[in-house]
Amino acid sequence: MAEDTLNIVQKKVAVELEIDPTLKAPKVNKYQWLIDLSEAVDAWRIFPRVFISTYIYLLYKTTIWFTTLPDPNTAQAGLISVVVGAGAAWFGLYAGTGSRGGKTTIGK
Repeated sequence: MAEDTLNIVQKKVAVELEIDPTLKAPKVNKYQWLIDLSEAVDAWRIFPRVFISTYIYLLYKTTIWFTTLPDPNTAQAGLISVVVGAGAAWFGLYAGTGSRGGKTTIGK
């Protein structure tokens, strides 16, 4: 077993590097305008505002329709209950889609 021992050898090695000192122009992303557009749409919160506006319009129209009924039945009342109850979910989604605190930029 004595002959199986390993000898540790330390060596100093000189390495030559060839570095190109010329500056290369960064590649332009041809889809940068699309990235900028998506960040603007995200910052302006267009889709959540459209959805909440649509819900408000739907709530208004169904409430007016329900109040003009001479004798509403349980199915009609159930419809109004579902539309009004969905408002909590819509508002929760709308309020929960704000910024996450830090701005992330892609491709810049």
